[in-house]
Amino acid sequence: MRILSFERNNPEQIRSEALRVLEKGGIVAYATESFYALGVPATDEEAVKRLFELKRRPAEKPLPVIIGDIAALKSIVKDIPDRAGGLMEKYWPGPLTIVFHAADNIPALLTGGTGKVAARIPGESTALFLAGGLRLPLTATSANPSSQPPAETPGQVMDYFGDGVDLIIDTGRSPGGRPSTIIDVTVDPPRILRAGSVSPDY
Repeated sequence: MRILSFERNNPEQIRSEALRVLEKGGIVAYATESFYALGVPATDEEAVKRLFELKRRPAEKPLPVIIGDIAALKSIVKDIPDRAGGLMEKYWPGPLTIVFHAADNIPALLTGGTGKVAARIPGESTALFLAGGLRLPLTATSANPSSQPPAETPGQVMDYFGDGVDLIIDTGRSPGGRPSTIIDVTVDPPRILRAGSVSPDY
């Protein structure tokens, strides 16, 4: 495991090392606007499988994804319904996760067998730094074994997973708080699946 911090490392060095790890199917821990998360490329089936095994996550529970822009979104969804447009414009970047029909390149394991993918452009955070800079759709599942509290510090990530994580991007304690709201736009009207830090108008 390697730990890099913005205090001691150049941002481009951090981004370059994260890309190297991800391209090899490794797992990167990074902070979102709330807690630390675990990232692998959303289209890498073997990396997704490894992530499920590391978290001991039930196969029927899908993994959320972060993206840096709409072009990245289009690479992982079948379509973007009109009813999603206003939500994206108003709440992205930010803590609103939107559920779309998944493109064929998304592993069935990531979708929990639903054929749907949950994605968002994150707010100002290491998550946005990675997703925007690498231009890769990344998983954004909380850094914790299933049923355990989400990690708020790099130390908690290490306590949970040890060398199971290949790189930790250390930005100190994460802000905590409520997770992102999840809304499904594959149905009309859209349906909120998880209440979170925003209450979307639609």
